[in-house]
Order: sequence, then structure tokens, then C-alpha cells
Amino acid sequence: MGLKRDVSLSAGLRYKGPAGYLTYILHRIGGLGMGIFITVHILASYVGGGFGGLLNGIYQNWAFQIFIFFCVLFHAINGLRITILDLWPKLLDFQTEAIWIEWAVFIPLFSISVFIILNTAFGG
Repeated sequence: MGLKRDVSLSAGLRYKGPAGYLTYILHRIGGLGMGIFITVHILASYVGGGFGGLLNGIYQNWAFQIFIFFCVLFHAINGLRITILDLWPKLLDFQTEAIWIEWAVFIPLFSISVFIILNTAFGG
């Protein structure tokens, strides 16, 4: 018999678990976002015509570009943190600090990138 879990979406989003919980969720969202981008990109190149143009319009939109850049950048930086902690297991004692370093690297890089994307999108 399977486990019965009565946890609502709002309760799940309010969860204040260990430090790695948010990075775990965002890492999965990042992978899913990259998969969506690749799928849309491939479909646009194979389908062509009006539908292909519509798909091109989706992934050339500035909001979609910001989302994809978030996915790629966060997935890469978080993957690097995971790799470092896997290669040097003694650093697992400092996982919370590693997550803070990850955010300290991610936030400025993503902020600059969003500024550039928006500046380009709105003709600045």
C-alpha cells in the first residue's frame, strides 16, 4: 500500500526545510526549462511555416530569454557546487556556506544578464 500524503501545494511552498531544498527545486526547474527550450527550438526548425514562426516568436521573446537564462545559469552554478561537494566530501560539512556562495555568484551574474537582455529588448 502506498503512502498517503495530504500536503497541499500552498503547504509545500511554505516548507522551510534544510538549506538545500530551494536549490534542489530550482535545479529541477532549470533542467525542465532547458528541456522545454530545446524542444521548442527543434520543433521550430523542423515545422517551419506559420507554426514555426510562432515558436520562434516564443523563444525570441525577452521574458522567455530571461527564464531560459535563469534556468541555464542556475543549473550550471548549482551543478558546479554539487560536483565540488561530490569530489571533496569533507566539504559537505559546509554545504550551507556553499549554497550562500552559490547565491553570491548567481545573483550578480543573473542581474547583469537581465539588465542586458532588457536593455537589448527595449532598444536601450
